[in-house]
Amino acid sequence: MHPILSDSRRFLVYIAAWLLTGCFIARLLVVADLTSGSYSLLFSLPLTLLCGFFSSSAYFVCRSIPFNQRAFLTAVLVFASASLISGLLWLGVCHGWNKVLMILLDDPTALPISPHLSVIFFLAGFTLYLLALLAFDVYIAFDNMRASERREAASRLLARDAELQVLRSQIDPHFLFNSLNSISALTAIDAASARNMTIALADFFRQTLIIAEKEKITLKEELRLCENFLAVEKIRFGKKLGTEFHVSEEAEQALIPPMILQPLLENAIKHGIRNLARGGVIVVTILQRDRWLHISVQNPVSPDPVNSTGNGLGLVNLRQRFSALYGEQARVSWQQANDQFLLEMALPFEQDSHDRHE
Repeated sequence: MHPILSDSRRFLVYIAAWLLTGCFIARLLVVADLTSGSYSLLFSLPLTLLCGFFSSSAYFVCRSIPFNQRAFLTAVLVFASASLISGLLWLGVCHGWNKVLMILLDDPTALPISPHLSVIFFLAGFTLYLLALLAFDVYIAFDNMRASERREAASRLLARDAELQVLRSQIDPHFLFNSLNSISALTAIDAASARNMTIALADFFRQTLIIAEKEKITLKEELRLCENFLAVEKIRFGKKLGTEFHVSEEAEQALIPPMILQPLLENAIKHGIRNLARGGVIVVTILQRDRWLHISVQNPVSPDPVNSTGNGLGLVNLRQRFSALYGEQARVSWQQANDQFLLEMALPFEQDSHDRHE
């Protein structure tokens, strides 16, 4: 639909602009001592409204040759031809309307249109249409930019939804299968532990479904998810799995993307603790400093590469998530020294506005 007709306010502004143009033309006719004030208004106002109607077609001319597909010479030829036709139409209408007014008012000398004035009328029609073409061309360019931004935003939303679906599917199936096998085995020898493990597993998956619907969650919510995850794993691994959390109070209210810490704990167990006969301790340190949230996860690993399946894919995915969300503002790095694997990340410290005002 035409952009002027699609918005009543925009339509009124458009009409007002052409009426002002008509008043300006009327004033010029009076200053040039070509006619009276009343006749100049009767002559120019209907003509400028008609010119506004003609000029609205410039939108479709611009749309017919998309900016990103047009050749310069083609655009010049089309714009010049359209403006030339408009100038000739404007000149013919000026002569015709002037004759109609002179007959109606019975004043054959109200506005004598000389050859010089005819040239001016033609140039006015040509220029007004050319300006309309340029104005609509700029409007279409900006409208395309806005449409592109909307498509980009929609793509980001779809990408986020796809990412959340991937996150759900990335919960290691072996974790679920092993947990169910452990529950099955425990039912015969330790019914209480089997029941606790079932409850912890249900709480973990229930919470993953809840937080996956959110773009950002508090670190406190993420830690609660990690607690449910570790509750299951500690029943499986027993004393072999130890954890230490050092979290500053102000860091708990930080807003972070969902499920960035739990997969790291899962990696630490899968690629570290599980491969060690004596197990080990996973140390998580989180603090807020200089408007940055610093997170580190350290866990023991086997020095024997044969027994280590690596941590690469999950960590690369984490780095890509941070790059999409924070650009160059977030950092993720990891290193292995002897029998310790250390992952460190830093991201901008964000806090819910409600929490900031409290």
